[in-house]
Amino acid sequence: MQTKIWGAIGVASLAWGTTGVATRAALNTGVSEFGLVTVRTLLAAVLVSGYLIVRHGGYGRTAESWRTGVVMGITNLAGPFLLLTYAYANASAGFVGLLIALIPLVTAVMAHFMLPAERLHVAKVVGLVTALGGVALLLLSGDSGLESGGRPFVAFLLSGGGVVLISYASIYAKRRAATYDPVEFTATQFVVGAAVMVAATLVIEGIPGPYTAWAWVLLVYLTVAGSIVPFVAYFWVLSHVTAVKASLIGYVVPLVAIVAGIVLIDERLQFGIAAGGILILAGVVLTDRAERIAVTT
Repeated sequence: MQTKIWGAIGVASLAWGTTGVATRAALNTGVSEFGLVTVRTLLAAVLVSGYLIVRHGGYGRTAESWRTGVVMGITNLAGPFLLLTYAYANASAGFVGLLIALIPLVTAVMAHFMLPAERLHVAKVVGLVTALGGVALLLLSGDSGLESGGRPFVAFLLSGGGVVLISYASIYAKRRAATYDPVEFTATQFVVGAAVMVAATLVIEGIPGPYTAWAWVLLVYLTVAGSIVPFVAYFWVLSHVTAVKASLIGYVVPLVAIVAGIVLIDERLQFGIAAGGILILAGVVLTDRAERIAVTT
C-alpha cells in the first residue's frame, strides 16, 4: 500500500509541478487568466462527467454529495485556480511553486483545530517552520524567477489566497473522506467550478477565444495532466493518509516547477529561489520524519 501511496503522490506532484509552466506558456499565447481557468475547468467537467456516466451511471444523487461538491468547487478549484493563474502572470512557475509549499504549514495549523487526530507537536512544527523559513527567504530576496517584469509581492498575495483556500478544502475533504468516491468527488468539483467560472467570465470578459492551436494543446494538457489526473490521485491519497501527509505534495511541486521552468521556458534559478528551495526540501524531510514517528507511536 505504501508503494501505491507514494506513487500517487509522485504522479500528483509531477502533474501539478508542470502546471505552472503550461499556464505561463498559455498566457504567453494571449489566453486571458479568466479564459484559461474557465476553459480548463469546463473541459475537465465534461471529460470526468462523461466517464462517470459511462462507467458509474452518473453522479451521486444525495444532497450531501452535492453540498460537499459546491464547497470544494469554490474553495479547492475556482478560487485557487484563478488566484494562482494571476500569480503565474506576475512571477515564474518556480516562484509560485515554492509559495505552494505553504500548503502543509497552513493545513497543519487548520488540522490542529479542525481534526482532533491531527494535533501539532514539536517535531512537526520544526519541519514546517523550516519550510516556512525557505518561503521567507524567497520573499526577502526579491527574486521572481523572471528576467524582467516580475512582481513577487503581488504574486505572493495571490498565491497566499490560493493556499489558504486549498488548505481549508483539504481539511473539509478529509472530514468527509469516508463519504465520497475520488472520481465522483473530482467531477462534482469541476462541474461546480466550471459553472462559477463560466458565469464570471461571461460577465467580466465575454466569450473566451479565439485561441491558437498551440494554446489549445496547452489547455488540454492543463485539463488532463494539470487537473483531472492529480486531483483523482490526491483525493485517493487523502482517503488513505492524514491530511498533513497528503499535503506534502505541496512541498514536492515547487521543486518540479523550478526544474521544469528552467528547462522548458528559460526561467531563472536566482539566489532566493535556490536558497529557499533548499530550506523547503529540508522541511519536507523533517515533516515526513515527524509524521512517520507519529504514526508508529
